[in-house]
Amino acid sequence: MREPRAIPTTPRQEAEARAPRAFETSLAEPAPDVFEATPEALADTDVAPAPKRRGRFWRNLALWTGGTLISLGLGLAAERLISDLFATYDWLGWFGLAILGVFLLALLVLTVRELIGLARLKTMDRLRECAAAALLADDLPAAQKIVSELAVLYADRADLARPRAGLEADIGSILDGAELIKTAERALMAPLDARARALTASSARRVALVTAIAPRAVIDLAFVVFESFRLARNLADLYGARPGFFGFLRLVGAILSHLAVTGGLVLTDGVVEQLIGQGLAAKLSARLGEGVLNGLMTVRVGIAAIKLVRPLPFSTQKSPVVADFVADLARVSTDTK
Repeated sequence: MREPRAIPTTPRQEAEARAPRAFETSLAEPAPDVFEATPEALADTDVAPAPKRRGRFWRNLALWTGGTLISLGLGLAAERLISDLFATYDWLGWFGLAILGVFLLALLVLTVRELIGLARLKTMDRLRECAAAALLADDLPAAQKIVSELAVLYADRADLARPRAGLEADIGSILDGAELIKTAERALMAPLDARARALTASSARRVALVTAIAPRAVIDLAFVVFESFRLARNLADLYGARPGFFGFLRLVGAILSHLAVTGGLVLTDGVVEQLIGQGLAAKLSARLGEGVLNGLMTVRVGIAAIKLVRPLPFSTQKSPVVADFVADLARVSTDTK
């Protein structure tokens, strides 16, 4: 006889299908690596933003108030001087007043020229950035505007008269923005790039020769600094930047920043291999080796200056590298021996 058993009156509900544990989506995902993430990915993480630089207001306020006090002091000193001159002799006072007027006029002209030089450097940066954007976007109106600004920039350059005329003749037939920028680079930048390479190579050769024959290391360092500054100024004038005193200081700061970012003062393995491949490591004396290294550092300064004052990015023309100047320095060292 069977044992009695309870039979449920309601049907049993089927259990919901459970996903395998290996495919559960509730497991915590690993945290993204902030060192490999892109800027867009970093925006979604909890990485703390860079702290804001404080104290800029008080620094600017101190500079403004200090400059105002100095200006007031100079003005009072000039007024007292003119009063003393008038108290001594009337003609001497008028003469001093005339000299003061000429000085203020010259100071005004110098200030305007400095402002124009700074604006010209900013124009070079803006043209380079706009040209790079026009190349990527293939923007014909932007390219035409850039070419017209280049024509105005080099309007008084007799050495670019023929390339400028050829470019003006080709503008109407080019309907592609990127091709127009490339045509402008081939027409206007190619001759300037050749002269810039020649200036850089000549400066590097002078540094190598002076380092090889100079009796003191202080003379080497002073000449390297002097030649680097002169090279940067010549390159800026070549490409049309023509900065003033403060503009040149800004350019020097930009060159140093560029070298710090790109590691410009450190020779790459490829350059060292070329030096060894040409036999310089075994043939050169210690002084000649120092001259070659100083010349290569001058080359890096020239390359940084070219990239900063060139109004167009390198697209059709080859960007200069240190290896392009190794052969010139090798010939200089061989001639010196």
